[in-house]
Amino acid sequence: MSIPAFGLGTFRLQGQVVIDSVSTGLELGYRVIDTAQIYENEAEVGQAIAASGIARDELFITSKIWVANFAKDRLIDSLKESLNKLQTDYLDLTLIHWPSPEDQVPVEEFMGALLQAKQLGLTRQIGVSNFTVDLMQQAIAAIGAENIATNQIELHPYLQNRKVVEFAQSQGIRITSYMTLAYGEVLKDPLIQQIADRLQATPAQVTLAWAMQLGYAVIPSSTKRANLQGNLQACALTLSDADMALIAGLDRGQRLTSPKGIAPQWD
Repeated sequence: MSIPAFGLGTFRLQGQVVIDSVSTGLELGYRVIDTAQIYENEAEVGQAIAASGIARDELFITSKIWVANFAKDRLIDSLKESLNKLQTDYLDLTLIHWPSPEDQVPVEEFMGALLQAKQLGLTRQIGVSNFTVDLMQQAIAAIGAENIATNQIELHPYLQNRKVVEFAQSQGIRITSYMTLAYGEVLKDPLIQQIADRLQATPAQVTLAWAMQLGYAVIPSSTKRANLQGNLQACALTLSDADMALIAGLDRGQRLTSPKGIAPQWD
């Protein structure tokens, strides 16, 4: 089992907007869809998938358990509700979305419940999201690194999160980068624009290719067909070592997502 390198994110997309985005993505060839309980769009994502007629075994569907559902007597039931909305019998990957605020539910408890969900066949793989090195260590102590497929974290040229990446990779845990385009901020970066011009690519393609070349999975989202199509072409782009080194130099620790009351003490 592994995490596909490229998929479609659905954060902030709801109603007909997410139906259209997922439908267009599937039509263009996307086969990996990432959603979450808190996005409140699982039913619409499920609707778009069902309408596509694509066989379930050709798809890779990820969702994330919200913090309100971490207790062991709630997690599996909430996952079953997600499956019902997504119109599927199983997920390919289920993540813990954020650490439990103020450790209300111990890491050991929710990771144990998530592992049980895997053993029950409700999900093929499990993992975490927004976990620091310390939280990953706790998760590993609870269920073993071999059971943690990925840590999905904010990661883009302006926040390269190297400490978390290095630890995860040392444990065989794949990194999934979310907000790889930094809400579009990096697309305006002169250096990335310069590389894109030279390679006859878009700044988005360059940024996504950079992340994939480092071994990260990416899940960019878009509501525009042209962008969905363009992003997909990042899979065919290769950057030189010199270009990779230049982008590595853009890191400035600029974090864009850190919800109050939920975010951990970042590394």
